[in-house]
Amino acid sequence: MTISLLLCLVLVIVLVICILSFLFSYNRLKGMYQDLQSACHHLEQLNSELRTSRHDYLNHLQVVYGLLELQEYEDLQAYLAPVYRNMQKTGRALKTSKPAINALLKAKMDEGEKRGIDFYIEVKTDLKELAIADWELCRVLSNLLDNAMTALEEKQGEKKLWVEIGEEKEQYRFLVSNNGPKIPEALQETIFRQGFSSKKEEGHGMGLYIVKNIVRQYRGRLELSSTDEETCFSFCFPKEVSTKERR
Repeated sequence: MTISLLLCLVLVIVLVICILSFLFSYNRLKGMYQDLQSACHHLEQLNSELRTSRHDYLNHLQVVYGLLELQEYEDLQAYLAPVYRNMQKTGRALKTSKPAINALLKAKMDEGEKRGIDFYIEVKTDLKELAIADWELCRVLSNLLDNAMTALEEKQGEKKLWVEIGEEKEQYRFLVSNNGPKIPEALQETIFRQGFSSKKEEGHGMGLYIVKNIVRQYRGRLELSSTDEETCFSFCFPKEVSTKERR
């Protein structure tokens, strides 16, 4: 009798562990699917914008040629100014060899501008030797950029957000900065914990936890500095090791 009870108890425990494991895997796969959906949506948006821009630029060239023929140089300058700014904006987000990352940066730049944020991007590398999966890097950047834009909602006056992507000999380095309110020192460790959020709405509290786990998973390093003037999240990922180096 005692053996039967113990056996039943063991089976129940095993069943509970299996159910919990299944739920954990399901939630993880669901999150991955949603992130991939988002990345595909951003790519579709960018592709559509590029097709539209190509069509528009052909029309712009016709206008420019007409104004040149008429020698209306002041009107030409006024006409070209917004066109050039738009070309610059798109070009800043298309400097890596990773279409998904380019699409994400363009989408977040557009979102930031709609929210009255001056969005600056500086890309100094093509990310060709990136060891982390593209969509995983998109998750990191997306969460950090969303957090930065949320922080800037509380900012009075000029709102600025900077993204810098560069490389060193053995790693890629990323910086996401904003001029929003300072994060109190007492919270600078707490904000990376699962479920922590300064927002009461459901759904908050996972972004920085996800960022921390992905950076750790890919042997990266994550740092935070926050002052009254600037809050900066910086992280790095090692470059891929070539076949020759592995040997």
